[in-house]
Amino acid sequence: MKVITSVILKGMKKISSIYNCNVIGLQKIFNRAGNLTPVQCNLNIPFDIKRVYYLYDVPGGEIRGGHAHYELEQLIVAASGSFDVVIDDGINKRTINLNRPNFGLYVTPGIWRDLVNFSSGAVLLVLASMPYSELDYIRNYDDFLNYKNG
Repeated sequence: MKVITSVILKGMKKISSIYNCNVIGLQKIFNRAGNLTPVQCNLNIPFDIKRVYYLYDVPGGEIRGGHAHYELEQLIVAASGSFDVVIDDGINKRTINLNRPNFGLYVTPGIWRDLVNFSSGAVLLVLASMPYSELDYIRNYDDFLNYKNG
């Protein structure tokens, strides 16, 4: 299953909406000894994976994320436990609860995200389209709004 997003170009800036972000169902191979979910670039997810990282041991009540990206695409998966992803395009906000390891939230560039309400023992897995680059981050919400509003 390949997800195609619609992105409108305004000059050189990509304008994206929370409506371009989708929960993607991943294959689940059942086995009585334990299930398996394979992920393949451009087959299960619409980008090549250039980086993988995960968050864990997040203390109760803590908020992670709190940023947007200019170019990075991500698939966010609850590998264990649950958490909420609050996505924001500068106009609209939406909260998505992730709680199954065979579903991931595809997040397009230009979307602010906050990661909240982590359950005890939650593990958040991220598959990313680019290696880490601090230059790709928008870490201040006012700067994000200025970017989105041109």
